[in-house]
Amino acid sequence: MSDQLTLSAELRERAGKGASRELRREGRVPAVIYGDKKDPLSIHIEGKLLMKMMETGHFMNSVVEVTVDGDKHRTLPKDVQFHPVTSRPIHVDFFRLAKGSTVQVAIPVRFVDEEESPGINRGGVLNVVRHELELICDVATIPDEVVISLDGLDIGDSIHISAVTLPEGTKSAIDDRDFTIAGVTAPSSMKSEASEDEEGAEGEEAEAAEGEGEGDAEGGEEASEGGE
Repeated sequence: MSDQLTLSAELRERAGKGASRELRREGRVPAVIYGDKKDPLSIHIEGKLLMKMMETGHFMNSVVEVTVDGDKHRTLPKDVQFHPVTSRPIHVDFFRLAKGSTVQVAIPVRFVDEEESPGINRGGVLNVVRHELELICDVATIPDEVVISLDGLDIGDSIHISAVTLPEGTKSAIDDRDFTIAGVTAPSSMKSEASEDEEGAEGEEAEAAEGEGEGDAEGGEEASEGGE
């Protein structure tokens, strides 16, 4: 599981766009904590610290303990809004977690054992369909990643969710179909050779058919002459 992150926040005394712009000029990011059947809490946090946490790549999958006036709120980041020009965060939504609750999060996938894949060893290409998996997890057991082995995977083989051992305490949020996560496809050179072989076979079949047609025509002419 991702390490719990901690953020110190302050209550927002004023609401509105003007107050939010003023906070951003001061290097602060407006945010809100909601959920767990409690009133939303309007806060602001330090922009630099938020950016540093987001650069880890695990921010959206991490439990964040937000401290406001001495009160600690166990939360999960649910949405981050970014400035369209600078790409800096301008607002964050934190979902307040109740003890024993479950959440749906996108967990990144990491593939291992490429050297044990016959298809990749023969020049095949790993085609990743899903780089993340939507999982339902207990708030206390949110994993950093899902590790999937490529051992034994040959060209044309695919990995489906049913074949993946998910981390303990998690399950797929998509349970109505056995979706594909990745597969090994033939390299371009192999596809070209196969295409040329097919074209050659088709050409030979066409020539053979043409030869048979000419033979039938000649036979018909000889029969006609004999009749005369």
